[in-house]
Amino acid sequence: MQLSDFYYDLPQELIAQDPLLKRDNSRLMVLNREEGTIEHKHFYDVISYLKEGDCLVINDTKVIPARLIGEKEGTGAAIEVLLLKRLDDCTWETLVKPGKKARVGARIIFGGGKLVGEVIDIVEEGNRIVRFEYEGIFEEILDELGQMPLPPYITHKLEDKNRYQTVYAEHEGSAAAPTAGLHFTKELLEEIKTKGIKIAHVTLHVGLGTFRPVKEDNILDHHMHSEFYVIDEKAAETINETKKNGGRIIAVGTTSTRTLETVADENGMLRACSGWTDIFIYPGYKFKAIDGLITNFHLPESTLLMLVSALYSREKILEAYKVAVEERYRFFSFGDAMLIL
Repeated sequence: MQLSDFYYDLPQELIAQDPLLKRDNSRLMVLNREEGTIEHKHFYDVISYLKEGDCLVINDTKVIPARLIGEKEGTGAAIEVLLLKRLDDCTWETLVKPGKKARVGARIIFGGGKLVGEVIDIVEEGNRIVRFEYEGIFEEILDELGQMPLPPYITHKLEDKNRYQTVYAEHEGSAAAPTAGLHFTKELLEEIKTKGIKIAHVTLHVGLGTFRPVKEDNILDHHMHSEFYVIDEKAAETINETKKNGGRIIAVGTTSTRTLETVADENGMLRACSGWTDIFIYPGYKFKAIDGLITNFHLPESTLLMLVSALYSREKILEAYKVAVEERYRFFSFGDAMLIL
């Protein structure tokens, strides 16, 4: 399977730069796999496609203000550090720009010395292991000095950093938002519960590996970075019960999907557990856990586009994306949504 098989043409002006005023007012493209139809709705209409006895699975990870701007000790050169993966209390795997200024032993000063990082190892390309020195609570310092790590295609300044969090974000640890969940309001979630639809929480801390461009022409040569996930007893029980009772499992986002598909057995049953996943889902994959998916519109040639192409078909998804471009849908993180059933 070639990388070029997942290319589509996207006009720059369709890349959403700002979130809508009201989360659930975004548009919703509904793909019915059985009937091969496409419908154009608004996100608040999603409730009419969910049935009593179904289960929505949401990723309750919380984005940390992981982008730090500092200066190199001695030279004052500007250096950007993006926190990717916590290794222990003081040590993180990071992405450093420019990497050439961050050799082993280099020290980076943030906030006039409130936080100091020392590069202790080089992983690959721009990735560095950085050990931090600080007084007090790291999370509080990060909250003060850090910025939200918006994707590079978003060039506008985010006025309200909570708009890059889901309304149910709880467990800190992500370098990027699980963006399919950004469309939900608390009121819509309450309506969904009232209709008899269960909501199960899982956690997958989104790393930038999810968004890394695929560089290999043959997609099978691409290796996913690992991300940490947690499924607790309550979530496993809710999902398993739904399955046994004939309800559908609708994953909110590719991150929830990857979590469930990592853990599910051949019958789609789950167990409470935690660990690291580097699962790569592309066409030909047989889904075990999910019956439907709520997702955003993804970058051309991305692993996320490959995942949705595995759920329906590459041809059908690319056809739907062509329609989305014609209908002027908004794309990527702050863009519109798609429901595949």
